[in-house]
Amino acid sequence: MHMSDALISPAVGGTGYFASAAVIGYSIYKIKQQSDNIKVPLMGVLGAFVFAAQMINFSIPGTGSSGHICGSLLLAVLLGPYAAAVVITSVLLTQALFFADGGLVALGCNIINMGLIPCFIAYPLVYKTIAGVNSDKRRIWFACIAASVIGLQLGAGAVVMETTFSNISELPFSSFVMLMLPIHLPIGLIEGMITASVLVMLKQTRPDILSETVLSDNKTFPPLKKVYISFVILALITGGIVSWFASSHPDGLEWAIDKTTGKEELETENSVMVKAAEFQEKTAFLPDYAFSDADSRTSELAGTSVSGIIGALITLLISVAVGIFVRVMQGRKLISENG
Repeated sequence: MHMSDALISPAVGGTGYFASAAVIGYSIYKIKQQSDNIKVPLMGVLGAFVFAAQMINFSIPGTGSSGHICGSLLLAVLLGPYAAAVVITSVLLTQALFFADGGLVALGCNIINMGLIPCFIAYPLVYKTIAGVNSDKRRIWFACIAASVIGLQLGAGAVVMETTFSNISELPFSSFVMLMLPIHLPIGLIEGMITASVLVMLKQTRPDILSETVLSDNKTFPPLKKVYISFVILALITGGIVSWFASSHPDGLEWAIDKTTGKEELETENSVMVKAAEFQEKTAFLPDYAFSDADSRTSELAGTSVSGIIGALITLLISVAVGIFVRVMQGRKLISENG
């Protein structure tokens, strides 16, 4: 559901940047007020894992389309909505800058659609309401599926509205929305099931890292070093190997555009968009997660593996850097308060 720059106007893109920057800035402020020593490394390894997981497109039977998990709900449950919003922003920034996945002008809108809506609407209003605290497996499953479906439907609807307000493409509102919402329904169902599976496993093994869990038995859990290492290994395996088996079908957004216009991608001659595309060509060293000169299946798979591994590591570094910055600010605040 990564929007390209051809879908939106500079005005809508600028509004998306302003709104998302305001929310991310507030999120960093809220994280700074929290004292959580495990959150910084957890932000990094989860960011790496979500980046790699987003590379795995799964086919939607009978449609010729595909989808991938967003990961924002999983991040929100594990980190809380504020840290989750920062991490998913790191993922989307890495994808846009270094892999040309999503437009640079559209980045603010993509952060809203794929990150802020799940973190600040689907998670608190749907997941927390249904799952509650220390919920059983059935409630976790129902909460994850409901929140994922609603979050993706709202995100897909936001894509349609942003495109409509931009009024620069040949996508009629009625046709576009009638394709976008249904195709993202099964994607939401699958993401909900994947998210529930991960959360149920963690609830059984490490409930201490679930943001809303209240531990009443005073059980002391071992250090999280093994959890960090496990997520890093999972990220590297997913991005480096499992990504080979991703579906080649267009994703839900590309599929909806193709069914509406006959083209999977639209082009724009707007000068702002052209300059953004030229800049992106310079920063994206592995566009579309592949070597630009790949001439065989072997080199294509190698490009995918390198993209998955490097992208996961870049996301890890960005997320940890933000976390360290917050910790430093916390330390300075304590020093100033204590004289």
